[in-house]
Amino acid sequence: MKLIFDKRFLRKLSNRDPRAFELLVREFQGPIFNLLFRMLGNREEAEDLAQEVFVTVFKKIHTFRGESSISAWIYRVASNMCKNRQKYLGRRYHNRPSKTAIEENNIDDPNSFRTTGRISRPDELLEGYQMEKLLQQAISELEEEPRLILVLRDIQGVSYEDIATITALPLGTVKSRLHRARMSLKEKISAHLR
Repeated sequence: MKLIFDKRFLRKLSNRDPRAFELLVREFQGPIFNLLFRMLGNREEAEDLAQEVFVTVFKKIHTFRGESSISAWIYRVASNMCKNRQKYLGRRYHNRPSKTAIEENNIDDPNSFRTTGRISRPDELLEGYQMEKLLQQAISELEEEPRLILVLRDIQGVSYEDIATITALPLGTVKSRLHRARMSLKEKISAHLR
C-alpha cells in the first residue's frame, strides 16, 4: 500500500501522531537504508544512521513547509546527515582501511544486501552476484555527489526534480552530472571486465 501524503496526513505528522510517523517510517525505511548503505558502504553505519535520520525527521517534521514532496525532504535530511557522517568517519578512521560495500556484501550470505532478482540456476545466480559486486564496487568508487545523484535516480527511482531539491542543484546540472556519473560507472565496469 502506497501512502498518500495529503495535507491531513502531513498535519498528523506535524502533530507528532505516532501512528502517522510509524507509517512514514515503514514507507521510507527501505529506500533510506538503501541510499545510506550505498553511500557509506557499511551495513552497520547505514542501519545506525537510518535510525538517526528518522529520529531527526520526527523532531523536525514541523519544519517541513511543503515546498517539495515529503520524500524529497526526507531524502535531503538523509543525504545531509550522510555527508556529515562521511566527514566524521573520514576524520575518525583516516589511517584505517575500511570495508567497502563490496567486501561487506558476502556472496555466500543469502541474507546479504542485494539488488539482483531471483535466478533459478546456480551458475546464473553466482554470475548475478559477481556482477552485482562489480557494480557496487564501481558505484563506491564514484565521487560523493555523482554517486548520490546516480543512486537516487537509477537505483531509488527519484525524479530529476526531487533530486534537484535534495542536492540543491539546478535541474540541468543534475542531468549533466548524472550523465557523467553513468559514463564514469560504465568506464569503471569496463575496466574491471578486461
